[in-house]
Amino acid sequence: MPTNGVKVLSALADPTRRAVFEALPQGSRSVGDLAAAVGVSSSAVSQHLKVLREAKLVMVQPAGNHRLYSLDPRGLADARDYLEQFWPSAIAAYSAALSSARADLADM
Repeated sequence: MPTNGVKVLSALADPTRRAVFEALPQGSRSVGDLAAAVGVSSSAVSQHLKVLREAKLVMVQPAGNHRLYSLDPRGLADARDYLEQFWPSAIAAYSAALSSARADLADM
């Protein structure tokens, strides 16, 4: 079973979905606003927002006849937690490569 960090990365892998997500840091927006910003139909935006909600990347708040979508920090935290597990091995590999390069330079 994938963690939510994996769901977040999968959700953001789609370019249109990522564009919808990237249109939200400026503040809450309606489906119609997002559709106009991204250049796709409201129906398509709604489908993408469903996936983003499931990954906890966006949250919805009713506002009269509209529903406003905004960023949900939980999904980003999940993605960060997922990616941070790889840092120790990435840093160790970088350190080994640096040591190897230094040794090669010393041999010249």
